[in-house]
Amino acid sequence: MTGNSTAITKKCGLTEITIFLLALITGSACSICSKVMMDMHGIGIKGEREKFSKPIFQTFGMFVGMTFGILMHCAVVTWRIPFPGYTHPTTSNNNRNQSNNKEPTEIDSLLPKAGDDKSGQQQQAVPLSMYFLLAVPSIFDLAATTFCMLGLRYLDVSIYQLLRGSGLIFVAITKDRVLGDRLYKFQWLGVFWNLLAVSMVGITAILASSMEEKAHNSYTGIDVIWGLCLVLIGSFIQALQYVFEEKVMTMDIPAPPLLLIGMEGVWGVIFCLTIVYPIAYFIPGDDYNGSYEHFGNTMAMIINTPSIQIMFSVYFVAIFGYNLFAVLVCFLLNSIWHAILDNFRPITIWLIDMLIFYCIDHQFGEEWTKYSWLQLFGMMVLLYGTAVYNAPHPGSIWLQGEFYSFGLDFTKDYTEIQDHVRNAELDAENAEPDAENAELDAEWEAKQLQFRERTNSSSFIGERRPFFHANANVNTAAPNRGGN
Repeated sequence: MTGNSTAITKKCGLTEITIFLLALITGSACSICSKVMMDMHGIGIKGEREKFSKPIFQTFGMFVGMTFGILMHCAVVTWRIPFPGYTHPTTSNNNRNQSNNKEPTEIDSLLPKAGDDKSGQQQQAVPLSMYFLLAVPSIFDLAATTFCMLGLRYLDVSIYQLLRGSGLIFVAITKDRVLGDRLYKFQWLGVFWNLLAVSMVGITAILASSMEEKAHNSYTGIDVIWGLCLVLIGSFIQALQYVFEEKVMTMDIPAPPLLLIGMEGVWGVIFCLTIVYPIAYFIPGDDYNGSYEHFGNTMAMIINTPSIQIMFSVYFVAIFGYNLFAVLVCFLLNSIWHAILDNFRPITIWLIDMLIFYCIDHQFGEEWTKYSWLQLFGMMVLLYGTAVYNAPHPGSIWLQGEFYSFGLDFTKDYTEIQDHVRNAELDAENAEPDAENAELDAEWEAKQLQFRERTNSSSFIGERRPFFHANANVNTAAPNRGGN
């Protein structure tokens, strides 16, 4: 077998589709709110009206929103709330009898009833080292978000989001080289189409900026190229984060999804306050006191401008929702689907952005230009490449010699994947009864041993039992009290 990606063996059901759509909605809201805030103005420390172009603060706000994952993690564990990535033991018969102040019987405690937790064990406790290990994806997230926010300053939000589609390229390469999940030939072809789409989108942004077709766009071609490079760097770092998150959620003692989100947020807040903001303060820039970004001036603009407060509140809720659902996408499916999610967001973002421009306010959003056709074509190529890569899952494109396959036929690869999935399902079905029987046998033996120890006490068996005093050395097995 040439590929063993975890994406092959994970199916996309109703739960996964729902989580994916929620991630798409909240993710689109994040990008739009982020760009709108960068085009807003507020009153700073000097009492003057300034542009609220604060990429570092938006990164900081993202991490603050993610810290609520800790509270949700504690709530899920404490109250045993059903949630993907968490296993909670059901109450056993013995515990139910004790809670009802009834004396447990040997029959009730020997075998669990249907619906009871067979293992009877709680989810393994997360080791302390995991809390520090989760600083690594936080560093990736911090660097990636900062680079992308810096690049967003010079790009339209739809262009920015289409460029984020390059994450699929980086994730695929990283999974192939780092995790050892080798890709099939048709998947590499899908990566190629994504690369072509990203190139087309980049050309669109450069051409649009050079024509000065937008009155509110004051950025030069050099600024746009700089923005493209920053977003691509951020997308590469984000790919490292996705792959690392998938790794820590599939370890022997995995990191629960909500704990992963919360600890990334905690570490991100610490890094922003202790490292990023001090550096931004001393780097020369256009913000207050000659800094690149001044935290005090940012807070003053928020306090003095109600419209920024409202927009940041929406962004705050959306960013937490997106990180929550995106991590669940990575957990329920894998990191490739996380990257595919970023490839679907440009469609909704572009439509909403044009709706804002033409129906709400020309100061925000995007207008249609003569180069938008190239951007639209690039978006179609991006979706085509994603569908090719995602085969043979539902909603994908199979290349079997049809006109849209350009003469390519990967039927052999698709058959190999389907055979692998079918064999894995058969192995799981065959292994499950054996594992269950072995577990029940072990529990039966443990209960019998516990029963013998209890009945062999001095109160019932031994020299103090007159009827068996003469046969004290005879092996006294537990009587079958409940068999008849």
